[in-house]
Amino acid sequence: MTEAANNTIKSRRARSSERAQASAILAGDRAATLHPASKQDSKISKVIALLERQEGATLDEMVAATGWLPHTARAALTGLKKKGQTIERSKRGETSCYRTKTGA
Repeated sequence: MTEAANNTIKSRRARSSERAQASAILAGDRAATLHPASKQDSKISKVIALLERQEGATLDEMVAATGWLPHTARAALTGLKKKGQTIERSKRGETSCYRTKTGA
């Protein structure tokens, strides 16, 4: 690639980033532009925190905490299992309850 082509690509990326920051500021989301979301603020970390509680978490609780659809919350549980988390399922009345081994 030529020097001119590299400079063009870099300037396009810079303008795109500047536009994204400007629109976020105009939308009143100045904190998001200055401090991107940390791992502790992620939805999956909210799910993990729910699963680590003594009583665990139901699917409805995970959906309410993350705003995900139920099938997405179940997929997140599968993803955690694939990453090595041990997730137990039990019943709370008629509702399934999930918890990690550390939360039991």
